[in-house]
Amino acid sequence: MEKQKLPNATLILVLSILSLVCCCFYGVGIIPAVIALVLANKSVKLYKAEPELYDNYNNVKTGRIIAIIGIVLNIACIVYMIIMIATIGFDGIMEQYRLMQEQYQ
Repeated sequence: MEKQKLPNATLILVLSILSLVCCCFYGVGIIPAVIALVLANKSVKLYKAEPELYDNYNNVKTGRIIAIIGIVLNIACIVYMIIMIATIGFDGIMEQYRLMQEQYQ
């Protein structure tokens, strides 16, 4: 019997990589990371039920690991932003951005 691909393996990889790219945008990357992790867990359950039917389990494992890393980085970014707002306030952050813009112009 011919082995088939696990469903959503490529999508899991794409979403998990997207979560790493988006982690610098105030934690927005947590959304694709969580979606990738949920899809990966479904695919792992499907694979473990009948492992002889599927052949791209390594892609799912890789995407799952990257999704977990993306979740951790996005949570760290969100916590950092909360700490920055709590310590110097939103006006202080905007003042720093304004000073950086003046410096580079």
